[in-house]
Amino acid sequence: MRYRKLGSSDLEVSEIALGSWMFFDDSTDLEENRAVTEGALDTGITLFDTANIYGHGAAELAWGEILSRHQRNSYVLATKVWGAMPETARGLSAAKIAQQIDASLTRLRTDHVDLYQAHRFDPEVPIEETITALQRVVEQGKARYLGFSEWTPEQIRAAIDIAGPELFVSSQPQYSMLWQAPEAEIFGLCAENDISQIVWSPLAQGMLTGKYRPGAPPPEGSRRADAQASRAMTAIFDEPVALAAVERLAPVAERSGLDLTTLALAWVLRRGEVAAAIVGASRPEQVRANVAASGIELSPELLASVGDALGDAPVTTSTLAPGAVEGVRHG
Repeated sequence: MRYRKLGSSDLEVSEIALGSWMFFDDSTDLEENRAVTEGALDTGITLFDTANIYGHGAAELAWGEILSRHQRNSYVLATKVWGAMPETARGLSAAKIAQQIDASLTRLRTDHVDLYQAHRFDPEVPIEETITALQRVVEQGKARYLGFSEWTPEQIRAAIDIAGPELFVSSQPQYSMLWQAPEAEIFGLCAENDISQIVWSPLAQGMLTGKYRPGAPPPEGSRRADAQASRAMTAIFDEPVALAAVERLAPVAERSGLDLTTLALAWVLRRGEVAAAIVGASRPEQVRANVAASGIELSPELLASVGDALGDAPVTTSTLAPGAVEGVRHG
């Protein structure tokens, strides 16, 4: 495993991070979660990314039970705020942030998180209020650093104008071979302000694993076999176009001696702006397979072949990801 510095912070994070979205919820078995988490630690993964909204607290509860058995300085713990919880509507008001950081810390069984992230932007609350509340979390020692997920360039600039570039150390956008939208503006803007990327869905909701085939039913138990997850995937990607591109990528990966998953993760990590790629797993062997991408260098010739295979399938222009919104409200 290789490690990268996270923005302007003093944190070093593993290039592959373990995420808990879709893998830790009310229906999962704690021992399965424990096996995956312990397997991740064994491979050298140090960055664990969750959110209060995942399973409405279930993900944080699971990691509170599992990770609290390890030395607190042996891993980097990140969570998020914004989503609606049973006790509160979604948003980034000062009251909600103050309430939700305490609830997250209780579930995670820790007195602080290393990274506290605004899960999305809240245009209903003055940005000054949100920033002050997030800064207070750091001042109180409940979080070491702050980040955001899926903010627009306008929103990022507004925050920097108010509090300076040292406010945030990370951005968490969707990014993969099939969703290249952050390259248009987000990567450059953040790099100028020493903000690293921790990217989610680097395997494009599983499409870049090669397990989904054009015209074929999804494998039983896969994400596309689940009606809700399948709707979320098709809302993001033009499925026939995306799957056709993956079919063209398969021989490129084979010629390079890599499987599709490894190639897709190494492609994401080729960018210096990316500190880590978040993966999910339901079994320890999946974690080990994903970690194989860390440290792989892709040649210019291979990258050109990847680009040819992808063709016009990727989203390359600035595009709002799910849950993202435009606009900034000032107080």
